[in-house]
Order: sequence, then structure tokens, then C-alpha cells
Amino acid sequence: MTRPEAQLGSLRTATGEMLGDGARAARGASLLILLQVVSRAVTFVANQLLLRFMTAQLLGVATQLEVYYLSVIFFARESLRVAIQRQDTGGDNGETNRSAQAAVNLGTLAIALGVPLAGLFGRLYLTSLSAATLDSTPNLVLSLYLYALASVVELLSEPAFVVMQTRLQFGTRATAEAVATFARCTVTLGAAVWGALQGLELGVLPFAMGQLSYGTGLLVVYSWYGSGLAKREGFSLFPKPLEPVGPFTSRKGSSNEKDAANASATKPNDFVLQYFYRPTLQLASSMAAQSVLKHILTQGDTFMVSIFSNSTAQGVYALANNYGGLVARLLFQPIEESSRSYFSHLLAPVSAPPPPPEDEDLSSSTDSDDHRRRNSTKKKKKKKAPAHITAARRASADLRAILKVYALLSLVIVTLGPTAAPLLLSVVAGPAWANSGAGACLAAYMWYIPLLAANGVTEAFVASVATEYEVHWQSLWMGAFSAGFAGAGFVFLRVLDMGAIGLVAANSINMLCRILWCLAFIRAYFGRLGVEFELLDLMPDPLGILAAVISSQLVKRTTHVTWETAPGATQAIVELVRVATVALPFVFLL
Repeated sequence: MTRPEAQLGSLRTATGEMLGDGARAARGASLLILLQVVSRAVTFVANQLLLRFMTAQLLGVATQLEVYYLSVIFFARESLRVAIQRQDTGGDNGETNRSAQAAVNLGTLAIALGVPLAGLFGRLYLTSLSAATLDSTPNLVLSLYLYALASVVELLSEPAFVVMQTRLQFGTRATAEAVATFARCTVTLGAAVWGALQGLELGVLPFAMGQLSYGTGLLVVYSWYGSGLAKREGFSLFPKPLEPVGPFTSRKGSSNEKDAANASATKPNDFVLQYFYRPTLQLASSMAAQSVLKHILTQGDTFMVSIFSNSTAQGVYALANNYGGLVARLLFQPIEESSRSYFSHLLAPVSAPPPPPEDEDLSSSTDSDDHRRRNSTKKKKKKKAPAHITAARRASADLRAILKVYALLSLVIVTLGPTAAPLLLSVVAGPAWANSGAGACLAAYMWYIPLLAANGVTEAFVASVATEYEVHWQSLWMGAFSAGFAGAGFVFLRVLDMGAIGLVAANSINMLCRILWCLAFIRAYFGRLGVEFELLDLMPDPLGILAAVISSQLVKRTTHVTWETAPGATQAIVELVRVATVALPFVFLL
């Protein structure tokens, strides 16, 4: 095969792999969205029944325990997950299995980190509780222990999960989360109903039992599928030492001398203790500090409302946050997670500099060779772009398409949401909860959802392509945003006394700063590659914006209720029908 034919074949292979990854990521995103819809629907029904057995104070304590659980899980595995997704897996079976074993070894670190973190965070949480909270919340300490156990049980499934994630096996994940969600809802609701029938004050114990069943469900399903894959492909779900026989990008049995040189380039110190691939471990370490800041920013609203408010106010905000974030969890979160996997695979060759051009043939001094070279120069003008440029162009187009769709959905949310959300809350949770302040908070939350969505996908892209230096730089900026968020929260909550709505406003400022930083990074990233990424392309059409403004005013004038006074369920349904009647022409126009 001649050199141009070989280059063309390589380009076709790379392009085929990109299209394959893109199709799998799209199918995975669709599957995860369907899973989220079904699982959230089941969770939604269970939560509506649970609200009949709960007070705002108990919901606030349950939210604190959930933050404790999420903190253990996040700090133990988040940076490792992102780094492992960016680990290049080889082409042939031997290198693929070797890369899978390296991923498993790194996944076990999440377990080793999770156990001490569960104990440390649990101790800190207990010392922060007041005596009044301990006395008024039955089974609080026992529930904390069960949450700690649940976090460790879920982390036990991490070695199998990371292998499935690197292989884009979204079906396994969908099955695992469906089984786990169903188990959690069944156990939580069953325990609450049983306690009510028996006249027992269980407090937050049903939530703890449900979370433990969730982790157990994940562990069972991932262990089942992971052990089958490991048996078929010859790796283990337990840590095993790896011999330094070449980088993951090498190809065994290659006749290319450069591949042979690469295979001999790997040194024993490329693996820490012969188990953990050093470059991936270093990247995870670099992302650890950023993960701390990201978690503080993500859960900062809960931390802040815990500091500046009582348990009852925390429960009101938690209810508004749960309903307001339902759209983000159903639709945007699966797209964010699939996008991170997709862009990590698609742009893996872009992370490394393109190879230098090969030397020209030494016999090019003859007249005939000069003639061939002139013809080759003419053909090069029509030659396709290199694979890494093709990948970058595809990534730019796909990212712009996602953000453009997000912008259109955001128009619908901010047009109808502030009016319709409090009415829906009256129907599903009752006017008592809606009049507690949750309705007004939920209306304000509708303006926050578009920022939440855009931030998720832009940060997913940054995590897919950023170098260690850029990750450190991002961490510094996120630290500044954390300080700004804390300052804004203090002003809105303490100085202006805006309550939960002030917390939504502080979150919005923080999220907007993060989005602007990510967009600047993305534009600079594509600019270095000579690939177009225009921010104006992300904006909706002016006609759509005008229609949104007009429809928003019509919807407000149509209803006869305010955020502060929620109607009964029957009246709320009537008002929702009016909102839908006015909104339908606007939705069809978009």
C-alpha cells in the first residue's frame, strides 16, 4: 500500500471510529433519558406519598443526610471517573483488556478513599448537630450509620462501572439504575407506611434504608454484568499487577518500526506499585482539588441554607429544589454524562500534537520525481483534513447543536415555568406546601434551570479536553467563584433577608460565572485548532425571543393567582388549563 493510500485508510478508520462513538453516545443519551424519565416518575410518585408522612423539619434533616452521602461518593470517585474516561484504550484485544484491568485497578481506589471519608464526614456531621435536632429527630444516628454503609456499598460497584463506562455500555448502566431506583422507592415507601400503620416514629430511617437498598441494587447488577465481561475478555474485577509492556496506545505485532519503538518506551515507573497507571492517576490527582470546589459549588446551596436557616426552612428549599431540578435530572443530566464520555473519546487524538510529516523520498531530485511531486501538491489541496481536525470540527458542531437546543428549551421554561410551577406544586404536594414559600421559590427556580443545563454540558466538555495545567487554572477560577457565591449568599440571605429565593439568586450568579468561563475556554480551544465556534450561533432566533416575551405576559395576565397565595388543587388545575391554552401557539411557533 502506498503512503497516500495508507494515510487515507487511517483517516477513514479514525472517522469511522468517531461516527461509531457518536452513534453509541447518542443511543446512550437516549437510553439514559428514558431511564431517567421512568425512574424519576417512580420516585416522583413515591415522594408524593411520602410527603403525607413527613414534616418540613424531617425533610430538611433528610436533605442533610443526602448531602453527607453525596459528599462521600463524590470525593471518593468523581476525579477518578473523569480521568479514567480520558484514558486511551488500545485497539487490539490484548491492549483493550490491559486497559480494562488498569481501569479496574483505579476504580478500587474509590473504595479505599470512601471508607475513611465516610467515617470522617460522619463525625463532622454529628458534631455539627444541635441537641434539639438530635432530640426531635428519631433514629438520626442510626440513619447516619446506614447512609455511611450505603455509600461504601455503592462504591464497591465502581470497578465494574468504570469498565462499562469506558466501553460505552449504557445498557448495563440503565439496568443497574432502574433496579436500584425501584428498590429504593419500594423500601423507603414500604418502611414509612409500615411505621405509620404501627404508630412508630421512624424519623428519617426510611430514607436511610432506601439508600442502602439503592447501593445494594447497583452492586448486584454491576457485579453480574461485570463478572461476565471479565470472564469473556480475560481481566479481573479485583486489582491485579500490570507489567510495563508498552503504553496503551501501542499495537502488539505491528510491523511499523515506530510502533515498536513506542512499545519499548514504557518504563516500570509508569505504574504506581505496579497497579495504577501513573498518567491517569496524576490527572485524577490534578482534578481532585477542582472536584472539591465543584462539590462545594454544587451542594453549596444546601450548606448555606443549613448555616443561615433552620431545618424547616431547609425542608421548604429542599422541596422546591427537588421539583425545580426534576427537568435537569430527567433531561439534562443524562446528556451531560453522555457528552463527557462522547467528547473524551472523540477528541482523544486532539489532546496530543499531530505527528510530523514524513520525510520525502530521497530520489525526489530526478525530473520525473519533480513532476510527481508537483502533481502531489495539487492533490494535497483537495485532500481531506487530518483526523484530529475532523474530530474537532465534529465536536464543535455537536456542542453547538446541543447548546442551541438547550437555548430553545430554556425559552419554554422561563416563559411558562414561573407561572405554571407553583400551580403544579399545589396539585402534587397540596396548598399547604405551596403556601409555605416553596411555590415562590419554585417560580424563581425556573430562571435557574437554563443556567444549570448550560453549565452541565460546557463543564463536561472542559473536563473531556483540559490539560493538567488548564485544570489547575480552572480550579483557581472556581475558587474565586466559590468566594463570590458565599458573598452573594450572605448578602441575599442575611442582609436582604430574601430567604430561599435569595439562595436561588446566589446560585444563578455563581452558575453564570462558571458558564462564561467555560465558553471562553471552549472558544479558545477550538480557536487554537482553527475550528469555528461562534457564540452568536447559540442564541435563539429573534422571532422566538419576541414570542417568548409576549407569551410570558399573556400567561401572567391569564391566571388569577400569585406566588404567595396558592389555590386548592381543583382551582390550580383550572389555572393550568388556561396556561396551556395560551402557551400552545408559542410552543408550536418554536
